[in-house]
Amino acid sequence: MLNRLIAVAPMLDWTDRHDRYFLRLLSPSVLLYSEMVTTGAIIHGDRDRFLRFHPSEHPVALQLGGSDPQALADCARIAKDYGYAEVNLNVGCPSDRVQSGQFGACLMATPALVADCVATMKQAVNIPITVKSRIGIDELDSYEHLCHFIQTIAQAGCDTFIIHARKAWLQGLSPKENREIPPLCYDVVHQIKTDFPHLTIIINGGLKTIADVEQQLLKVDGVMIGREAYQNPYLLADLEQHFFNPNYQKPTRQAIVEQMIPYITAELDSGRAYLANITRHLLGLFQGECGARHWRRYLSEHAPNRHADAQVLRQALAAVEKVNRSTLDQGL
Repeated sequence: MLNRLIAVAPMLDWTDRHDRYFLRLLSPSVLLYSEMVTTGAIIHGDRDRFLRFHPSEHPVALQLGGSDPQALADCARIAKDYGYAEVNLNVGCPSDRVQSGQFGACLMATPALVADCVATMKQAVNIPITVKSRIGIDELDSYEHLCHFIQTIAQAGCDTFIIHARKAWLQGLSPKENREIPPLCYDVVHQIKTDFPHLTIIINGGLKTIADVEQQLLKVDGVMIGREAYQNPYLLADLEQHFFNPNYQKPTRQAIVEQMIPYITAELDSGRAYLANITRHLLGLFQGECGARHWRRYLSEHAPNRHADAQVLRQALAAVEKVNRSTLDQGL
């Protein structure tokens, strides 16, 4: 059984395989999710490009975007063959591109269709099928509608729901605005857990600290960390030690960089990536630390060079260490 206590949210253009490899170095236990991949991309596109991942990423789940039950079932089978531990159906993304494909948050208006998708996927594979949604969309934002949505899909066999504690406005707000403007309503998700105690309920939205996580775990079964896990990734090491293993020896940020270098070198040698494809995920590693600005600036300036290699990371580390030495000298 997957440990769902803490997970990192699927974030489009962010939680790709490079980011997940990096995050796994910080926490052996958190559940990682892919960025959303559409059924069409898997069925008709470069499957390896979208689904390949490093074995060290385990446990890792695939988030699918789609609304055709049979296509979703086909993709669930493919995901299982690739080794994913879970398939998650996206019923929360509010972007225009997603709506035009008739999937994402707009599916909250059609719970029977979502239930059909879930049931068909569950018939196809024996790995968990989960759903990630909002608390409502547009005018369909009553608690009664949310309960009907949850109950309908649970009857189709889904026992785990990840709920972003905001509604989504499908018209008038951009995806970015939909992550910030609709107010967080944690109490709605807490009530869902109270009313559906037999279901696993994971809360998502605005969680940034150990204290935030502790508070939510008093009310629900798990938490999903979004942007904070990307912008301040070392938080995962703190979460690992606090929630999973009190004896966990948190790696230093410098040690994480050294562990990334062999991976980066292999990726560059294979021709599958340029340095900036990977280092963009590392920009927040020194967040809140002395030298963080120098780290970000050095990587931002030098990694985009098409011929840049892993030596850029060592030079960026040297820039951080120089700042730290200077600060120490001034303190003396």
